[in-house]
Amino acid sequence: QVQLVESGGGLVQAGDSLRLSCAASGGTASLYAMGWFRQTPGKEREIVVAMNWSGGNTYYAGSVKGRFTISRDSAKNTVYLQMNSLRPEDTAVYFCAAQIFGSRRTYFAANEYQYWGQGTQVTVSS
Repeated sequence: QVQLVESGGGLVQAGDSLRLSCAASGGTASLYAMGWFRQTPGKEREIVVAMNWSGGNTYYAGSVKGRFTISRDSAKNTVYLQMNSLRPEDTAVYFCAAQIFGSRRTYFAANEYQYWGQGTQVTVSS
């Protein structure tokens, strides 16, 4: 059992920045990967970025590459998402996720994550 607590969402203007935080607790000894996903009404949940915990390998969605950056504090089992140059199309509910059973082929796939945070709303106005 892993618990995820998210924070940092809000309402900003296009071009602004936000930093999301996600702290994991509970059964984190076997944590394989953590990531950020987002979802808007009527659309599938999509990857934003994922990080393999042991190796630090990352996978970024093409739409955010160069603008968003994932980072971590391993001692605190906390992952961050720094979002710069935000655009209205970035508006979504952002979810933090943790993967216990994973691999190099699955750490970027939403349906392979076992634990999810409650989600935090990010709204970018034009």
